[in-house]
Amino acid sequence: MRKILTISVSSEIEKEVKENTKKRGFDSVSSYFKYLISLDEDLISKEDLICDAKESIEEYKNGNSVRASSIKDLL
Repeated sequence: MRKILTISVSSEIEKEVKENTKKRGFDSVSSYFKYLISLDEDLISKEDLICDAKESIEEYKNGNSVRASSIKDLL
């Protein structure tokens, strides 16, 4: 079942959203917002990033790291 979500934005934001919707090839503002929401699902939180960094530091300290001369070496 579909629901309608209403948001309040300034005229400038409305203009920007409509321009971006068209510029990026979306059929509607709704489809553009759905796309933006899907991008948000892929973002990492600050807390997760800090946790990953701490784990990486510990792995490095314990000698569990790989020295590579380029990204290609890691693939």
